[in-house]
Amino acid sequence: MSEQQTETVKPETVKTEDTAPETPETQEAPAAAEASEAPAPVAAAPAGTVVAEPEPAAPVTALAEPPAPPAPPAPDVATAPAPLPTPPRRALRAALRWTAAVLVCAGLGTGTAMGITAMERTDVPGLATESDGRWAYPKLSLPALPAGAPRPYTEGNEGEIHHADLRKLLLPAPAGAKPDPKLSGGWVATDTYLAEYPKESAAKLKQAIADSALRHVASRGWTAPDGTVARVHLLRFNSVAFAEEFKDDALRVGATDEIVPAGVETWEISDGLASTVRVPFTSEYAYDETEPYGATQTRWAYVQAGDTLGVIVLSRKGGVPLVPFQQTVALQTQLLG
Repeated sequence: MSEQQTETVKPETVKTEDTAPETPETQEAPAAAEASEAPAPVAAAPAGTVVAEPEPAAPVTALAEPPAPPAPPAPDVATAPAPLPTPPRRALRAALRWTAAVLVCAGLGTGTAMGITAMERTDVPGLATESDGRWAYPKLSLPALPAGAPRPYTEGNEGEIHHADLRKLLLPAPAGAKPDPKLSGGWVATDTYLAEYPKESAAKLKQAIADSALRHVASRGWTAPDGTVARVHLLRFNSVAFAEEFKDDALRVGATDEIVPAGVETWEISDGLASTVRVPFTSEYAYDETEPYGATQTRWAYVQAGDTLGVIVLSRKGGVPLVPFQQTVALQTQLLG
């Protein structure tokens, strides 16, 4: 081989035309970047001084806006709503007990209210008025009149004649009273009425009745629960004149020699009757036996009502209560008036 073929060919850097030549700016830029990244030189510390290594600086981050709250998760349509929590057994039992207590109290209150409203005022504790001793009479009503007959003290009845059945005008016995079988509310003989007076007085009155035009006598008697014995007599005459004559001339009502019931020795006019009885076209005369009256006291009264004279006699051992006496007189006057 020739020497030219045996020489070793040294590689050479092949420059191409596409590679751009480095400019000074491009050569200086990397150097500047390397210089900025390189740490500043630290001054040498004197010998024996411990130099702390500087802590790495925290990266500076820009202030950012507060993060938005997370959006609620989308409801799952396929998932059913969770059931409400059931109350504990203890709370349920307490609620049932309170409900039962309210119902019981409501029932008791309703029953009590109905019971109180159905009771009479005098039967309700705390509302009852203290009894004044009056008797419990039944409801009074006037009897029917014969066809075409007017009532007393009305037009067409100037004579003040009672056309109604006199027995129906008798005051009934009060509640709880024991009826008198001899004075049952019907017609009675004259002697039955005259038994109210002493024998001497009864004889005079019997003659006066014979001389007058007495038509009939109706009587009723009873013994009240408090022991008071009551007797009511209604004497009907042919006219008002005969009734007034018997009252004034025979009985001597209002005079000093007045005929009084048997057993009475001293008496006086009863007070308070005028304010109790207010019935037009009637006159009332009431008397009280005064002490000493012995074991039994008597109160009596006369009621003049047209052609009829009412005689009311009450007696009781130990004394006759005033209120029942006035009550009896007032009610009998109302029936006659």
